Amino acid sequence: MKKFSFFIILFLSLNNILFIESLKSNDFKSIKIISCYDGDTCTSSEGEKIRLACIDTPEIRGNKINKEQAFLARDFLNSKVKGKSVSLKRITTDRYNRTVGELYINKINIQELIYQKGFAKIYRKYAFQCPWTSKYISD
Repeated sequence: MKKFSFFIILFLSLNNILFIESLKSNDFKSIKIISCYDGDTCTSSEGEKIRLACIDTPEIRGNKINKEQAFLARDFLNSKVKGKSVSLKRITTDRYNRTVGELYINKINIQELIYQKGFAKIYRKYAFQCPWTSKYISD
């Protein structure tokens, strides 16, 4: 158990170091968000579809539909980013060819804010991509 704990702490430390290094490098791009379809998907002024990394919000359509909560999440996200310039940190591309990334406004991580306000859950399967999630996840 001690070895496992050690490796978890080591992993989280390395993950944070890599994140800090990415902040020092120029991995961020300034983009303008024109709209957000739901609580975790937005479109830039260049037409790029962006899936917010590491969070999951209620669905507007599909099998796990929860329209009331989904609209609250979408409206909150739109109130923060729609029509605004944000910093995008690209992480990867998903199976729908959307950019998976983190959005920041004035150094505020939008995904973490959405989670803190109760509009999203941490998507545990991909939480390793976002160092901030380690503050909220305990194994």
